[in-house]
Amino acid sequence: MGGDGGPSVMLAGAALAKAQWPELEFVLVGQRDAIERERATHPALASATIIEAEDVIGGDEKPTQAIRRAKTTSMGLVVNAVKTGAAAAGVSAGNTGALMAMSKLALRTLPGIDRPALAALLPSLGDSDHVMLDLGANTECDTRNLVEFAVMGAAYARSALGLERPRVHLLNIGTEDMKGTDEIRDAATLLRGANDLPMAFGGFIEADKISRGDTDVVVTDGFSGNIALKSIEGAARFVTDLLRRAFTSSIRSKVGFLVSRPATELLRHHLDPNNHNGAVFLGLNGIIVKSHGSANAKGIANAIGVAAKLVANDLTHRITEDLDHFAGHRTLTMSAA
Repeated sequence: MGGDGGPSVMLAGAALAKAQWPELEFVLVGQRDAIERERATHPALASATIIEAEDVIGGDEKPTQAIRRAKTTSMGLVVNAVKTGAAAAGVSAGNTGALMAMSKLALRTLPGIDRPALAALLPSLGDSDHVMLDLGANTECDTRNLVEFAVMGAAYARSALGLERPRVHLLNIGTEDMKGTDEIRDAATLLRGANDLPMAFGGFIEADKISRGDTDVVVTDGFSGNIALKSIEGAARFVTDLLRRAFTSSIRSKVGFLVSRPATELLRHHLDPNNHNGAVFLGLNGIIVKSHGSANAKGIANAIGVAAKLVANDLTHRITEDLDHFAGHRTLTMSAA
């Protein structure tokens, strides 16, 4: 029931995902009449189960208000389906704050995790996308949080991107060792000493380098991460609008557009947020994927695809295993010291 398009877009996205991954089965949660009306146009979803919800969380509803209505809302019932095992993962395009609050309260964090983080796949000039976290769940983070985010982000990159040893960097105002806050520098020290983890820690990275293809995981606090994300999205829209304006400014420009159309179509595809849709709440006892509210059917299908990959690769187990390994490494290091 979430997102700008509601059931029409969500079910169209589910049908696209079903065509790509026929083994998927869906539990559709929300107002039955609206779901049935849309499902009638998507025969691929005929076998989907429906869980009826009395109410829907509003886009501007505060998380504290949403939590009180969790048992009767579509969002709350989705999270509960993951908690009880009725669903392997949940996907929502609704209120981000409410979804995070409900998920954290119902699913709890994994052992060894202090706070969950919001992570997403972003485009880069490299061979694949890169992971960035935290994107807004935690505005202030200490050293422990940043280290946990690095471990979780690397596990996410291994699961979603198929990388054996992801390159991990901390977002900072410079690459020199003395730059940044005490928390960032201390996190770097701890990560440099964890060479046996399935990641390659590369130190600090500046914001203008995160999309160059030189990193697989960018770690930061939620305040800086959200600003960086919005800046990237704004720059992508600026470039797209600028090109559109340039190519329609004159007859010569329109002819030039026709000649360069294959290149501009590639650029448009690369910058389209629907092709990178699906942020994940990492660190919870269950997989919850948050879609952009403005996503189209293709974007919803991509978000579902992210959820399917993380289930297939047992992301929660990977995170727990890596954290246990890191905790053991720190114990051995302290004992040796």
